[in-house]
Amino acid sequence: MTMVAVTTALSPALVADAYAFKLFGINFFGKDDKDANQVPDPVRYEVTLTSDAADPDLKEALENSSRLVSDKEQPVSGDLGVVVKARDDRDRLIAALYEKARYGGVVTITVDGRNIDDLPPNPTFDRSRPVPVNVSVAAGPVFRVREVQFGGDAANRNPADYDLGPGASAGSLTIIKAGDKIVEQLKSDGRPLAKLTTRKVVADHRTNTVDVVLAAEGGPVAPIGTVGVTGAKAVRPDFIERYSRINKGDRYSPEALKKAGERLRALGVFSSVTLREGDQLAGDGSLPMIIEVSEGKQRYFGVGAQYSTVDGFGLNGYWGHRNLFGGAEGLRVEGAVGRLGDATALGDLDFSAGITFTKPGAFVPSGTLIASILAKSENPDAYSAKLVTASLGYSYELNDTDTFTGAGEVSWEKDDDAFGTNTYLTFAAPLQFDRDARDNKLDPTSGYRAMAKVTPSYEAYNGTIFSAFEGSISGYYGLGAEDRIVLAGKLSAGFLLGADDLANIPATRRFFAGGGGSVRGYGYQEISPYNAANEATGGASFMTASFETRVKVTDTIGIVPFIDVGVVSADVAPDFSDIRAGAGIGLRYATPFGPIRLDFAVPLNKFEGGTDYGIYAGIGQSF
Repeated sequence: MTMVAVTTALSPALVADAYAFKLFGINFFGKDDKDANQVPDPVRYEVTLTSDAADPDLKEALENSSRLVSDKEQPVSGDLGVVVKARDDRDRLIAALYEKARYGGVVTITVDGRNIDDLPPNPTFDRSRPVPVNVSVAAGPVFRVREVQFGGDAANRNPADYDLGPGASAGSLTIIKAGDKIVEQLKSDGRPLAKLTTRKVVADHRTNTVDVVLAAEGGPVAPIGTVGVTGAKAVRPDFIERYSRINKGDRYSPEALKKAGERLRALGVFSSVTLREGDQLAGDGSLPMIIEVSEGKQRYFGVGAQYSTVDGFGLNGYWGHRNLFGGAEGLRVEGAVGRLGDATALGDLDFSAGITFTKPGAFVPSGTLIASILAKSENPDAYSAKLVTASLGYSYELNDTDTFTGAGEVSWEKDDDAFGTNTYLTFAAPLQFDRDARDNKLDPTSGYRAMAKVTPSYEAYNGTIFSAFEGSISGYYGLGAEDRIVLAGKLSAGFLLGADDLANIPATRRFFAGGGGSVRGYGYQEISPYNAANEATGGASFMTASFETRVKVTDTIGIVPFIDVGVVSADVAPDFSDIRAGAGIGLRYATPFGPIRLDFAVPLNKFEGGTDYGIYAGIGQSF
């Protein structure tokens, strides 16, 4: 058995011209020539960049900084346009040298054999062939820090804390970042008007050393003052102010302001959010604030399609509203149908339809009310289930990283599985704690994420009381200055108490593993205990683990070798006698909204007649 899964979202962005393929505005292959037709008096050039630098990082930085190199396929406007681009390139290359502490470097550029400083104001070149441009970079020595002086409210600081210790590389960015860090530290002390008053850098070309002077003025400690809102139309200003959690009288904190902006953007109602601080303090010594917003589209919809050699075609669609009553209340209606072309009867299709309502800032600014009802029919190899679930829950943000969620739900379910045909009515009260300490939610390079969940349940038809306990933790560790390699791991486990007879537990509440969310290379929910008739029963406990090495080949392309392992047992304690493992390699393509993921995996100890391999696609890392 083989499995291939592909998902495509229909969008106007997919309608590309005949020469290029674009998705979400990104040109994946081919080139678009329309820009050349829009350049008046187009002149083409060919460029050669040479450098005596032995440092590969410096060579890469120079190539990345050169607009002549990066834009070499695009014409410029007129003969003077070549010269203007060359002069701009010299400034950019000198700046790149300074960033690498090469203050004695020399950049020489010639156009058509003549130095750009010797060209007339209105040069003319032979256009019968691309104009030759030669860029030569003499990198010069690395300059080191000799002495650092801190003044004003920055006095008595340790230069090593700012990467400016004696003998350290004196790159210009390091010096700029040191000044910014000093101001940031002063502001974190509650001083909103802190500023850098002196940044002086003197390079000694005889000794290849640099002396640095940095001075700052902290200004007074001031609390938050009045908070105003501008740009709001359909969203109530009082909701925006309340949900931002920036309150008059609170201690000024740049981190709190950053979190407020992120919180408002996460609502999805605004196309932009800017928090503007007053240039001076109010008469009472407080700092006035303005929250400036620009509202985006409140209604949205989408359709999608997917294909699997196991499950056939699938279609899905959704419609939503981001601001029902002026307080960013969300409503989302969605539906899907699967196994088209694979199912032999209408009852074998996978259906789902649901509606979800969310109210952020319910009761308190950090709380969110969530109500939903979902009806679905699903038919994996292990079982067929038809169910309807209604849920009412509340999510509360304890702090910036921790969230607690509680809900009450009722679910009716009819199963056809290894235990025959059974009907269940289950009342449950799931409680969940999440801690998210990752540096980036879509592409983390450091930190961790942990989840703990308990779901007390009562199945009314059989009078069964049971509880599910689940937990997971994932961690990330970047290697190298730019995290070119990231080690990522995840461990998940769970068990059911009160599941002495699995036949009394609905199939969708038993444990299975396999597929893109757990052990790649196996079919969806293929990993399970099996009865004497070789029918999957689901289990009372499970454990899965995944390990990935995420390697950046370029700034946009990465490869990810990985291995997943998992076990599902009929008993409360996992039985590790039948561990299943899958291994494979993935491809990542970086985009502004997270990496596009494509994984290929094979089972290392496949089931007899089971899946041979799996291909998985999505947006964001696998965990």
